[in-house]
Amino acid sequence: MKNIAVFASGSGTNFQAIIDAVESGELQAEISLLVCDKPGAMAVERAEKHGIPTFVFSPKSYINKEAFEAEILKELEEADVSFIALAGYMRLIGPTLLFKYEGKMVNIHPSLLPAFPGKDAIGQAIAAGVTETGVTIHFVDDGMDTGPIIEQVPVPIEENDTANHIRRKIHDVEHALYPRVLQKLLHETKIETY
Repeated sequence: MKNIAVFASGSGTNFQAIIDAVESGELQAEISLLVCDKPGAMAVERAEKHGIPTFVFSPKSYINKEAFEAEILKELEEADVSFIALAGYMRLIGPTLLFKYEGKMVNIHPSLLPAFPGKDAIGQAIAAGVTETGVTIHFVDDGMDTGPIIEQVPVPIEENDTANHIRRKIHDVEHALYPRVLQKLLHETKIETY
């Protein structure tokens, strides 16, 4: 059984989908750690409810990113984490973590990358007037949502869709897709990217 860590900054709905998949046996892994950069985030409550250890920190209390990533790395090593899933973690990963977990860290993003990277991808899609957005799972590199793409699923934008409608449709796709892709990544030897 592989030990994984989930990084989240907010409400943690994708984190919950991963927890549910582990508890149902759909995802064969142990969630050894939640890393959260927002004390008081709902994701922390979810972890506590399911008995998952947490490392919660406030970036402002560190001298720089290297300092808090060094502490995260120590926590990951103590928890014997071999794979990381970013689930709404709103920070770029720096070299301290990338060096140790290159090729073993993935992110989920609410657009069809390379379109609409970064924050508020749904708002970006609405502003652009596109008729389709989607969900992308990709390996993490040192750029903003630029790593090799593992899987994408399109989500149509209907004429009367509000941002909330689109968000709900995207969440439905994310919550089914992420655990399935994580299972594949953790238990298959060759993963195609594009």
